[in-house]
Amino acid sequence: IVAEIEKTITEAFEVFDRESNKTVDIREIGSIVRSLGCFPSQAEVQELLEQIEVEEPGGFVHLEKFLPVMTKVLLDKRFWPIPEDVLLHAFEALDENKCGYITKDDLVKHLTEE
Repeated sequence: IVAEIEKTITEAFEVFDRESNKTVDIREIGSIVRSLGCFPSQAEVQELLEQIEVEEPGGFVHLEKFLPVMTKVLLDKRFWPIPEDVLLHAFEALDENKCGYITKDDLVKHLTEE
């Protein structure tokens, strides 16, 4: 199971590895963690970065340092997904017309303007 988890983490990491050199910008770590089904707060992302031992502030994170920390996070189920009722409440707040769906244009508007 650890090998499967490491493969999943590596694949998610590689999506953000723009230079294909096994590093990502430190600012991408939260997105990578969330793409793996974990939903840490920004403070918890900072704690993760401290565990990863980032060599230079504002720099890059190497896969070899990220992999063991993130593997442990997933094995320990450290960050629970956002509860369904919270997501539903957020959706309902965006569904201004109360029609049960959000149009692409409305979603883009909310994400970029509001």
